[in-house]
Amino acid sequence: KFWLKGSGSELVALSQASKPCVASALRIPRDMSIQFQSQNFQHILRMCNTNVDGRQKVMYALTAIKGIGRRFSNIICKKCDIDLDKRAGELTTDEINKVVAVISNPLQFKIPAWMLNRQRDIKDGKTSQKYANFLDQSLREDLERMKRVRLHRGLRHYWGIRVRGQHTKTTGRHRAHAK
Repeated sequence: KFWLKGSGSELVALSQASKPCVASALRIPRDMSIQFQSQNFQHILRMCNTNVDGRQKVMYALTAIKGIGRRFSNIICKKCDIDLDKRAGELTTDEINKVVAVISNPLQFKIPAWMLNRQRDIKDGKTSQKYANFLDQSLREDLERMKRVRLHRGLRHYWGIRVRGQHTKTTGRHRAHAK
């Protein structure tokens, strides 16, 4: 026997394991069910000026936003009460807005300060999470400040040589451009 179960947006094909069915003609295992995607599925989401892949699970899809890693995206999902097995394309508009709110104000949602990537900012002394183009802007401003006050790190950035204490006597001799 072959049954179709569900509403128009989510149809599930079920089969009995002992009898042949249409699913076996499609080379799908008999015990598995076929689930069609709902009409609300988005393949690409736009969050925080970044295209997020809707086919990935939510936790890993959020890591496409620069400045958000796996640990931070995991805690974002937990604070928003989003199932970790859910795909990013299945998120509702309310859930997306909630995720953006947590990303922009993590301290209000009781995310610890030690998890944030901008602690005690040099300009205002506040702790925050920088992401996407705000992260690029703050890094650029930091480099410009280091060059302006002629810090050792700033000078080495300006000269285009290694900054973090690596050996330079024998390595990196033919590097033509600075990253």
